[in-house]
Amino acid sequence: MTDNNSTIPGSGVPQASRSAMARFLDSDLLHSFLSSKVTVLAALTTAILMLAALFAPLIAPFNPFDLAQLDIMDARIPPIGMEWSDPRYVLGTDDQGRDLLSGILYGMRISLAVGFLSVAFAAVLGISLGLISGYVGGRTDAIIMRIAEVQLTFPAILLALLIDGIANGIFGSIDRETWAIWILTFSIGLSFWVQYARTVRGSTLVEKNKEYVQAARVIGIPAWIIMIRHVLPNVLGPVLVIATINLALAIITEATLSFLGVGVPSTQPSLGTLIRIGNDFLFSGEWWIAIFPGLALAILVLAVNLLGDWLRDALNPKLR
Repeated sequence: MTDNNSTIPGSGVPQASRSAMARFLDSDLLHSFLSSKVTVLAALTTAILMLAALFAPLIAPFNPFDLAQLDIMDARIPPIGMEWSDPRYVLGTDDQGRDLLSGILYGMRISLAVGFLSVAFAAVLGISLGLISGYVGGRTDAIIMRIAEVQLTFPAILLALLIDGIANGIFGSIDRETWAIWILTFSIGLSFWVQYARTVRGSTLVEKNKEYVQAARVIGIPAWIIMIRHVLPNVLGPVLVIATINLALAIITEATLSFLGVGVPSTQPSLGTLIRIGNDFLFSGEWWIAIFPGLALAILVLAVNLLGDWLRDALNPKLR
């Protein structure tokens, strides 16, 4: 009898782990990734930006949220290389004297947090409703799909604005700085769940008629266990692609809401808030206040979108 936990002689690596690693190194997915220089560059850019945002407290020169570090006399200092620049502020400062480089790092952190949380919320809600709709069928399927179709008639940004306005009207007395991120997450996530639900529903309709599901029904396994243990793992492939693309859309939506003044407050600036602040000074000569956060947002969204496009093509069996 072969021991699955045995190691490869002279390597100390378990055979099972080495086999999984070898399959990954020989996979078409890795070959497709490494053969595309644009995708590799997009992945490196995304990783660098995400790590910079994650470790912003360690690498940022200043803390833009610490009022003790702000000096109004340092407001609107131009970036390095321009007249009246200050070597302490590589990208210059905004109208409140905040270091723009630090503001971008911390702002990207907030934008990514809202993006990931809203995508996670939309995925959980959409996958759950898609599974129920596709597996149960009948009136339940009709009700869920009619709700999804009605929501598709509203643009995501308009729906997010509506939900944000309702939430602020209901919880107006609560400190906005505390709940702004959660309100944004809920409003953006609720506007994106339809794509997950429709995709998972279509895959579930196919999977529930296969023999392994019918066999599970025959032996008396409850429907919710069949959906979670058997159907769900087989319908998650397209969801990963949708989540990657929706991450970029969620970041853009958050930036748009913050630019319109209904997103993250100025005391906790995201990239959209920084752009909105800089827009007031764009035509007075202080272009760097809006341009640098705008470039950071554009590079981040472009890199994530390129990864999503590659993943969609790589997982499409028709293109293999």
